[in-house]
Formats: sequence, structure tokens, C-alpha cells
Amino acid sequence: MVTLAEVLADLREESGELDRLVSALDDKAWSRPTPAKGWTVAHQIAHLHWTDTVATLAATDPAAFIERMSAIEDPFTMVDRAAADNIVPPEDLLRRWREGRDALAEALGEVPPGEKLPWFGTAMSPLSTATGRMMETWAHGQDVAETFPDREDAQDHRRPTRRLRHVANIGFRTIGHSFLSHGKNPPEQPFRVELSTVDGDLWTFGPEDAANRITGPALDFCLLVTQRRNPADLALQATGDEAREWTTLAQAFAGPPGDKRQPRDTRQPRDTRQPQDTRQPRDRREPRQ
Repeated sequence: MVTLAEVLADLREESGELDRLVSALDDKAWSRPTPAKGWTVAHQIAHLHWTDTVATLAATDPAAFIERMSAIEDPFTMVDRAAADNIVPPEDLLRRWREGRDALAEALGEVPPGEKLPWFGTAMSPLSTATGRMMETWAHGQDVAETFPDREDAQDHRRPTRRLRHVANIGFRTIGHSFLSHGKNPPEQPFRVELSTVDGDLWTFGPEDAANRITGPALDFCLLVTQRRNPADLALQATGDEAREWTTLAQAFAGPPGDKRQPRDTRQPRDTRQPQDTRQPRDRREPRQ
């Protein structure tokens, strides 16, 4: 069983890595468009800061969080508006983001055992909240890193690490949620997910005899569930009607369905700067979170 302390430690590492990348940028680079339509680098960090802030509010004052969310008029534009509203000069934004993520870690550690925190359309444990923050930090960090293809530090940030285990975990646990978010009934049959890593491990989720199966590189699975790649651009294999449908609906985050990324130009060669999962995996079955 993964502990809250372990996830928070990995979240600090993931945040620190992204922090080092954006800290090295000049002010002009913060205004550069990222792969997320309409979002600059500043939008990406402002979004992470805003989400950390509201997650801290949910952990410290659930009633205030619910009241604040109830006042939102348009949930479909909320994320974009919040990101834009939180953009300040880079030095100030970095400071606020750092302070906000430290405050969230402290707040999650003080939540009484067994207590659930309100969130967007659901409720989550402190462990799940930390895992969600890990997932979002990695996903938005991918957008930032892809914005600078000529920077060595940016390409280093795109390389998969063991921390992706948390992203894969939440991606598996939100399979049913992905269907519901798109107005569909959740799958009737269980899913089996088998993911290979660059270290030669095999991460497995779900019963071995499940008819619905997703197999392939762990990195590709994480890019899919965070909607950073179109399924057509990934080396994932789906077996079963519900599994194939899920690949078009995958969504590891709460809230309305996100804008899916369009397929990349198939005439372009695949990005070889990211290490691919080519080695024979070792079966390392870890307990679900």
C-alpha cells in the first residue's frame, strides 16, 4: 500500500523538477504558447498554483470550498479563467506556487484518518488528493517541457520516472469516471491493465482474466489518461469493446471532459528523444492504492 508520505515525497520531487525548468526561463519564455490551446507557460504554472490553493481550502475548510465552488457560474470555462486570473510576473508566480504547494502538503498531512475531502463532483482521501496533484503536475510539466524542444533540461524533464506509477494508478482507478464524464454508463466488465516501463518492470492493475485489456508502455498510458496524446499516436493495445471505447474517453482528472489532443501529423517521424519501452518487462505486481 502506498502511503501519503510517499506520494507527497514524489510530488515534491516532480514539482521541484518542473520548478528548476521554469526557473531557468526568462520573462519572454513564460509567454510562449504551450501545446495546450490558448495556454502559455505562465498559464500552466498559474493553473497548478490555483489548484493547489483550492485543494488546500478543501483540506482545511471543506464548507468554504463547497461554498466557493457553488458560486462558479460556468464550470466549463472555470479552469481557463482561473489560470488567466492567477497570472502575475514570473518571480511572483514562482513564489506563490512554491508557497502554495508547501501549504497543501502540510494541510493534507493534518487531515484526520478516514476523512474525505470535497472535490469537483466527488470526494477524495488525502492520499487520492496528493496522487491527483502528482498527476496534474506531471501532465502540465509535459506541456511546459514540450514547449522547448531545443532545451536539454526540458527533454530531460520529459523522460519517464518511477513517479509515473502514481499517474498510472489514478488512470486505472478513473476508468469508470471517464465513461461517466462523457455521459455514458460505466463498463459492466472489469479491466486489466499491463504496462511496461523503461526499467523492465511490469505494472499491473485489475484481474488477470478480465476481458477488457489495455497493454503497452507506461508512458503512453499516462499520456493518454492525462489527454496529452491522441490514442492514434500511442503504442497501446486495447482488447474488448469497452476497452477500445475507453481509449477515446480516458480522463484521469475530475470535472467536465477535456479537449482531446488531435492526432499528430503521421508524416512526421516519432519523437525518439523519449526512451521507449523496448525491454522485456519483469512482472512486478504491486498492490493497488
